[in-house]
Order: sequence, then structure tokens, then C-alpha cells
Amino acid sequence: MPGIVVGVDGSPNSHRALEWAAQEAAVRQVPLTVLTVHVVPATIWGHNPERYPQDADLEQKAQAKVQELADQTIAALTGAKPESVTVRSISGTPAEELINASSGADLVVVGSRGHGGFAELLMGSVSSQVTHHAHCPVVIVPEAGA
Repeated sequence: MPGIVVGVDGSPNSHRALEWAAQEAAVRQVPLTVLTVHVVPATIWGHNPERYPQDADLEQKAQAKVQELADQTIAALTGAKPESVTVRSISGTPAEELINASSGADLVVVGSRGHGGFAELLMGSVSSQVTHHAHCPVVIVPEAGA
């Protein structure tokens, strides 16, 4: 996935990250990949996530929602548009899938916080893990007013 990869989980911060990534992809004239991850729990035996048949349906629903958000975001851009926009939905763990996607990307963009439960933290666990383990530069888009 050359170009810019942005993680979107439906949170307000991920919407801001998508807007920033779309503008940056337009300026650089590079492809934009919008990645959403249907979270599946790890098995009790190890690290690998446990996938079930219904996960495919949930992935499709997540992709449809994020596709709509991406379409709205791109339509709202004034001036240049990204070279191309691809929306992907996969099942797994968000940090791991974003780190995997970073191996072929020029840049990964995430919001500073997602839907996690520790609002007092400046950076969420996913953005922290991606920052420390990505294979390319990472941009963390802060909360509004931060």
C-alpha cells in the first residue's frame, strides 16, 4: 500500500485523522488507503485473534460505514483530491493491522485517541503502539482544541 494509510474507528479523532490524511494525500498526489479494523479478541492460547464466520458480515458493515465517511470527506475537499482512495475493512487487532499496513506505506496517520476508556490519557494504546512499531513515519492527529 504505497501512499498514506489512515486508521479510522468511527471516533471523532479518527474523523479528524481522515480529514488530515485526505488533505495530505491530495497535496502529495499519492494514494490514500482508509483502514478500519473490526476488532476480534485474541484467543486464550496465544496472540492470534479468534475469527468467527459472522466477522465477515461485520467487516462488510464497517467497510460500508467507513466508505460513506471517506466519500463525504473527499467530496468536502476543496481543490486537489488524492490520486486514489481505497477503503479496506479487516478483522484483527487495530494496532497490529496498522503496523502491518505500515510496511508498504509512505506514512501512517492515526488519531491521538479512539474509543478507549481512559480519557485522561493524551495518547491511546493503538496510537502509542503504532508510533513505536510502524515501519514508516507516523502522524498522530490531536483532539480538537488540543
